[in-house]
Amino acid sequence: MNGSMNPTEPKRFTILLSATARGARLARLLAERQLAEWKRESPEAEHVVAELAANAVRHGRVPGRDFRLTLTLDAARTLRIEVADARPDRVPRFREADDEGGRGLLIVAAYADRWGVTGGETAAPHKTVWAELDAPEGELRTSGRAAP
Repeated sequence: MNGSMNPTEPKRFTILLSATARGARLARLLAERQLAEWKRESPEAEHVVAELAANAVRHGRVPGRDFRLTLTLDAARTLRIEVADARPDRVPRFREADDEGGRGLLIVAAYADRWGVTGGETAAPHKTVWAELDAPEGELRTSGRAAP
């Protein structure tokens, strides 16, 4: 059996996008399209992608460097969203709901089952903000198919 046809292997989508407002909008549109292809549509996931991509552009931008969007869907239908940007020194701060700005992580926390930040030193330093959304109610988590 072809490895890409194995239903237990995670499905993965990754793309580099320009660290611009256009790149952030494109991230959401591409995520929406990929999730539809995987039959894992989720307005919540789209909101999370939009917030993380906007944060990468607003707070993680380095001129000439892109940000990376990665979506991973595992056999249990858990969706992992990762957005990596070029500013490891700017770790996102969780703000209170009554703060004037910077409430994007409140949206992420509201929609995601788990989220966090990891840093990395590879060819270029970066940080990755990630969020995981478990399978929606009504989906069989063991088979990855919708319940009858």
